[in-house]
Amino acid sequence: MGPGPGPVTVAPELLEDLVDDAGLFPPEQLPMGAAVARHRADSAAGHLMLTDRFLCPASRIGELRAVLDAGPIGPDPLRVGLIIDTGLEGVPAALAELAAEPRCSLEGMELPTPSAAAVAEALAALSDVDVPVFLEGPREPGVIEALAQWAGPALRGAKVRCGGARPELFPSPEDLAAFVHVCWVRTVPFKATAGLHRAVRAVDERDGLVHHGFLNLLVAAAFAARGETEGGLAAVVAETDSGRLAAWAHEVSPGNAKLARSLLVAYGSCSTSEPREEAGALGLLAGSGP
Repeated sequence: MGPGPGPVTVAPELLEDLVDDAGLFPPEQLPMGAAVARHRADSAAGHLMLTDRFLCPASRIGELRAVLDAGPIGPDPLRVGLIIDTGLEGVPAALAELAAEPRCSLEGMELPTPSAAAVAEALAALSDVDVPVFLEGPREPGVIEALAQWAGPALRGAKVRCGGARPELFPSPEDLAAFVHVCWVRTVPFKATAGLHRAVRAVDERDGLVHHGFLNLLVAAAFAARGETEGGLAAVVAETDSGRLAAWAHEVSPGNAKLARSLLVAYGSCSTSEPREEAGALGLLAGSGP
């Protein structure tokens, strides 16, 4: 993370290192070479909101290495967030392949776990992994309780899907608020993915569906950290007034922002410019843009 594109009008801790680079994923779905080139350019620019983590499916590590072979490569290792799309059985091979690649540094793992049984299996299989691991399981209190008791050598947390290609993949404001609330109560950090293309909840012209806003989720995390009720968080997640949300963001103190970001670690975005542009348009981040 570099100096950032300009003055921040909210507590910098609220926006810093918020956005993982998910350029390989829909709807952007860049070719590997273009995704790596964009990521390198973003890293050189050092934007405040970008984590400098490159999200890559385990099934495409070989393709990533081929792009790095073609060069030119950057001065530092590529910080990879590994998305396990090969199942638990593919984890050892993926970890071995990345360990053998000096041009990459493994920064964390994210794994879909579609059932409570799959969560339990992952907890057992990944207990010795020494990088942050986030499990995308059912949005159920019991799953969060299990994660809260997950002992390991590094950060452990949940992952929540906020949208996708089908309407049923979008959780309701009440469901998303319940997830945020229980994660805060049980001290389980989380990451978010899919659907967070805009800062504020609104209908997305690309698919006609109502998408959650990343600022809604961020403010909800801040409000959860200061004791807001689950119902109050649902109202924040459902808010569509950009001025009201921006005002709430400006009210977040540096201390509250740090607590919020200990809860909401980051979210993946296929665009690395849209989040900055959206934040700039709301007056939260000056000088944003391409």
